[in-house]
Amino acid sequence: MADQVLDAKGLNCPLPLLRARKVLEELPNGGTLEVVATDPGTVRNFQDFCQTSGHELMESRTEGDVFTFVIKRCN
Repeated sequence: MADQVLDAKGLNCPLPLLRARKVLEELPNGGTLEVVATDPGTVRNFQDFCQTSGHELMESRTEGDVFTFVIKRCN
């Protein structure tokens, strides 16, 4: 279970990523954020974001048209 959940369903990129970034800034180091989105572009965006920001993409899964990501704040 993540420390915080962000429902970004119905939002198009880059809004899910921008909102996730804002929530991550408020979490303590080691905190986790679960993002639920429906835009297929979020899969690539969250992979790239975690690689460049230093956060850990702990989980990425797809269930139908819903994409779920669990991100651990690492800095």
